[in-house]
Amino acid sequence: MTSGKWDDLAPRLISAVAMVAVGALGVWLGGLWFHGLISIVVGLMVWELVTMLDTARSKSPTILAVVSAIVSMIAIELPPSLALPLLLMPSMLGLGRMERGGVTYAVFTAFILLAGYGLMSLRDDFGLTWMVWLLLVVVVTDIAGYFAGRLIGGPKLWPRVSPKKTWSGTVAGWLGSSVVAAFFASTTQAGYGLIGVSIAVSMASQIGDIAESAIKRRAGVKDSSHLIPGHGGLLDRFDGMLGAALFIVIAGQLVGFPPGTQ
Repeated sequence: MTSGKWDDLAPRLISAVAMVAVGALGVWLGGLWFHGLISIVVGLMVWELVTMLDTARSKSPTILAVVSAIVSMIAIELPPSLALPLLLMPSMLGLGRMERGGVTYAVFTAFILLAGYGLMSLRDDFGLTWMVWLLLVVVVTDIAGYFAGRLIGGPKLWPRVSPKKTWSGTVAGWLGSSVVAAFFASTTQAGYGLIGVSIAVSMASQIGDIAESAIKRRAGVKDSSHLIPGHGGLLDRFDGMLGAALFIVIAGQLVGFPPGTQ
């Protein structure tokens, strides 16, 4: 009996349902529950990053993961001026522990911790509505890109790093995010300037996806880890969210967030 192409469907579905349930509960509860969930995810992502980059591994992945999780949990309770240097501390600590890939580690770890901080701040400062908006923009970007890329095809975005991604899928992601933005603009006080912000967030999520693909290609691995049955690792599932959340941290300082409400 030959193995079918759907053999991994059951573990993939079970893992997906579990991830959605845990994530939705954390987003809904907010506060310390959400902070704790994000801090754990941040720590696990740093662990995956170290294990991909540093073949020696030894105790560094666990140590740096624990430090990153603790730092994330503490930083969100501090004023931003004190949180920022603390968020960069795991990057600095890891430089001396890495046998290889130290610079990539330092930069990407800073992105991970800043993105985690951005997600916690978004939920704390702007509430459930805008957390749902961000999640929908990232998810719709991914889904629209997936189906458009396979139905339309066409030129590749960056074939050397991500051979499956097409320009048609990329643009479809932007269009999908604008639909999400139009809905939230019409049901909140944000105004239609939110469309531009949402498209930029969509672009940032795509850049996050491609950046993680580039790291995996450099490391010679297919998945960031095997933590999630049928899905690979947390970095594989949430690379787009990293890019989007990091962008919100930056954009919020430039244009104010949400647009039209301040």
